[in-house]
Amino acid sequence: MRQQIKIWMRALKRQTCALYLASRHARVSPLAKLLIVAIIAYVLSPIDLIPDFIPVIGYLDDLLLLPLGIAVVIKMIPADVWQECLKQADEEMVIDSPHRKTAAAMIIIIWLLVAAVLARLIMGWLSS
Repeated sequence: MRQQIKIWMRALKRQTCALYLASRHARVSPLAKLLIVAIIAYVLSPIDLIPDFIPVIGYLDDLLLLPLGIAVVIKMIPADVWQECLKQADEEMVIDSPHRKTAAAMIIIIWLLVAAVLARLIMGWLSS
């Protein structure tokens, strides 16, 4: 069971990387690119649509909605473009890119800024 989960997670990571590559491809439609950006942002975001602390239902977005979204977008990408992106994703996943760390740092900074603004708004609201 644990091995199957690892395989599934590795495939999800590969597909996410391939989706990123497809979002930059000229033959992918603008609608597909928009959906790809939304999916990648959701994957990288620490905030879930349904919080994970809610029993059973909390993991539905990770286990059902995310793979469903990825499957829909893959159907929108031309097959030859998708195969090219998968091959390139396999090659890029072997190399540890400093861009991944930069992107992760930027996402963390954005969420910290959002949290700071929300905290300030809440503190202002509570003090009045």
